[in-house]
Amino acid sequence: MVVERSLDNPLGLTYALEGDASVVVGDRVVVPLGRGNASAEGFVIAIEVTPSIDPSKIKPIKSKMDIGLPPALIELAQWLSRYYCCPLGMALSTMLPAAVKRGTGTVMRTEIERVAAADQPAEAVKLTPSAAGAWSAIEALPDSVFPLSAKRLAGKVEERTVGPINKLISAGLLREIQRKHIRAPWAEHAVEPPRGFTLTDDQARAVDGVVATLGSFQTHLLHGVTGSGKTEVYLRILDDVIARGEGAIVLVPEISLTPQTAGRFIGRFEEAGVAVLHSGLTASQRHQQWANVASGAARIVVGARSAIFAPFDGVNAAKLGLIIVDEEHDGAYKQSELPRHNGRDVAIKRGQIEGCPVVLGSATPSLESYHNAKAGRSTLHELPERVGGAKLPRVEVVDLAEELRGADANARLTLLTPRLQGEIGRALDSGGQVMLLLNRRGYASYVSCADQRCGWVLGCDHCDTTMVYHRAKEIPVGGLLRCHHCLAEQRIPEVCPMCSTRLTLFGAGTQRLEEELPRLFPRLVLGQTMLRLDSDTMRKARDYHEALTRFASGEVRLLLGTQMIAKGLDFPGVTLVGVVNADTAINMPDFRAAERTFQLVSQVAGRAGRVKVADGQRGARVLVQTFNPEEPAIVHAARHDYQGFALQELGHRANAGLPPIGRMARIVVRDEQLPKANQHAGEIVACIRAHASAGLQMKGPMPCPISRVAGKHRVGIELLAPTAGPIQAALAVLRDAKLVKSDAVTAVDVDPIDLL
Repeated sequence: MVVERSLDNPLGLTYALEGDASVVVGDRVVVPLGRGNASAEGFVIAIEVTPSIDPSKIKPIKSKMDIGLPPALIELAQWLSRYYCCPLGMALSTMLPAAVKRGTGTVMRTEIERVAAADQPAEAVKLTPSAAGAWSAIEALPDSVFPLSAKRLAGKVEERTVGPINKLISAGLLREIQRKHIRAPWAEHAVEPPRGFTLTDDQARAVDGVVATLGSFQTHLLHGVTGSGKTEVYLRILDDVIARGEGAIVLVPEISLTPQTAGRFIGRFEEAGVAVLHSGLTASQRHQQWANVASGAARIVVGARSAIFAPFDGVNAAKLGLIIVDEEHDGAYKQSELPRHNGRDVAIKRGQIEGCPVVLGSATPSLESYHNAKAGRSTLHELPERVGGAKLPRVEVVDLAEELRGADANARLTLLTPRLQGEIGRALDSGGQVMLLLNRRGYASYVSCADQRCGWVLGCDHCDTTMVYHRAKEIPVGGLLRCHHCLAEQRIPEVCPMCSTRLTLFGAGTQRLEEELPRLFPRLVLGQTMLRLDSDTMRKARDYHEALTRFASGEVRLLLGTQMIAKGLDFPGVTLVGVVNADTAINMPDFRAAERTFQLVSQVAGRAGRVKVADGQRGARVLVQTFNPEEPAIVHAARHDYQGFALQELGHRANAGLPPIGRMARIVVRDEQLPKANQHAGEIVACIRAHASAGLQMKGPMPCPISRVAGKHRVGIELLAPTAGPIQAALAVLRDAKLVKSDAVTAVDVDPIDLL
């Protein structure tokens, strides 16, 4: 058998079985390695009945470990390794959490089980009246109850003490066994009780269409406007999956969505068992939830990107019958470290391996998914209307240039135009809730000299980017400068180091808006009636959960945050959504900038107007502040016109041969010395040119838009082709030539979503 060590640089080695030992693909084993036969762990990735090497030279496996991976995940890991150009060992390590490998939280407990065949019948054993009564009750219990602790068993047969249980153990009618348990603190979720919904005709058609494909692989795109009841469609499909005795994976893009989503699924499928997997869990919680799936105790998994590797195997655990990727367009599904995979695409590949349907859901589908649906590679289901009679909110685009023209100095300094300020006041006065999106953290985007003739701008010493100013009360000087790329920090200089002129803060982030709002609206108190939701304030899963719970209860009236507040959250009390600056992404040097802007504005606008408004009442409002009111992405988003935007943008992509019309891979060479980075990039380009297949185009080598990060210069190479084949062939040539290893020197990103 071939054993793959779970290391960055794995070894494919062959080992033998001895005696009557047996293994299957996916088992973890301990093997001797090297001349000293040091013990090493690995995975069985293939079994050879007739080895291709001399059997006398094959070392035997030392032992088999308790926990491994299902064969389907081994196949998926091999695909990950090939497609995303990463070591197989690293792909395998990604699938088995470190907490599971270490057995974090595992304890041994003494439990009780019935003896299948006692040495003598119960009638021949002299039992006390209490023990005899307990035994009669125990005999009536179903087999599924056992094993369990003595205290719990006594409770089930209504005994006040464990004395009768101990007597039955002494009599040989019960016995003690040692079982492994995973001790973990309870991960709380606000469980939402099932609600009775009558499906709309569009929802019913979507459910029927997906259910008809259960038991076979098929990709479905569920394109439903915000509030159209996509989650209820998921739940109805899952009813059929559970009825078939199968399991399911439900992916959400952000940890902030998991508490609300998990609560709905737990409330609906508590009996089937729901496991929750995301990065906010403790190590013991992660181990516990993973083990619940592996044992079959949980048949539905809800979680972020890594949940796609849940250990369904169809033997101990349920057979995987469905995969759902909610908010499938979200960039959070793309992993920035090795293996640089996209969770959505991995979900489709796992569905193909497992032979089950995959449902991709979004109000603003990625152009890749929409293009595939239009090309017939997946089935498109559309939900064009909101449920319950609710209407999509009215979106008003506010021209910042026009608003600021003629305004006084104070008005120019504020982040909120008079128009948006007035709407916030009206929403708060009427008892509504407000959500404000500003997709930029910190207080100020950059620090520069106030003298325009000087032009000095404070940059990071290690990156070719500016430092962001963050206010911090615990710091004596009141704040610090932080690089959002290498995380370097420093104090703000007192004056310009070039001309000794005072410094000025430019740009604005969530911290500055957080400071400005209470001055404009004294009823808003930070931490009480107003909360800021960004990665600086939300450090743990509990922080997200508590913030969203308080907003849902109405205690918090205004929620200010970055893009994490724009995704999938459902709060009926929201009557106003304000996009403080819609231009934060539109001018990025990335061909996906327009798509991201459309998705962000559309998604955050969808948080408003979730309930039906009575005749004569003022409906929910969305205000979008921008310096580019004619930008097509913003215009289409304001009209809730996804199809119009998609067709226009796909036309632009087709003219340029860009994804999703074509395929792309990106190679970034990194080195502290720019000449070395350029030299290595040149060697890669020369190798590709010498072996390039037809249809492959190459751009570069060229400096990346951010040309230096954490002290390393970055040189990029982009590979473009009509299909994935020529790109994969080029990467295979580079791997064979040992020019790309996806290490600290070269980063290979297949199907990149970020070109910075």
